[in-house]
Amino acid sequence: MRAYIDSDVLIWHLRGEKKAKHLLKRLRDQERYDLYTGAMQRAEVVFFMRPEEENETELFLSQIKTESVDQRIIDVAGALYRKWHPVHGIDANDAILAATVMQTGGRIYTLNTKHFPMSEINVQKGWT
Repeated sequence: MRAYIDSDVLIWHLRGEKKAKHLLKRLRDQERYDLYTGAMQRAEVVFFMRPEEENETELFLSQIKTESVDQRIIDVAGALYRKWHPVHGIDANDAILAATVMQTGGRIYTLNTKHFPMSEINVQKGWT
């Protein structure tokens, strides 16, 4: 089973948050999930890292698979965005991650569950 890790969890891990580290370790080692992130979530991390964070960030991200985005995912994401943006304010990156999970299976782990109101996907709060 795939666990898609949202960018907020990835960033907190890189900032040294122990809850993020424990979540990823538990998903990988105890629950035997394959750790994934969406292409846009990886971009959020990579685009905004500082030069001194580059090596650590690349090493960390090398342990998490990044699902590619194709035409099918973008088309589904567009429909999700048009449906949910007006009422929930989701952004394009969240719509693309939701569509990715709809097309590939798995569960999203995030701290912002309100960004994923779609009943078609399985969303889990990273920690409380």
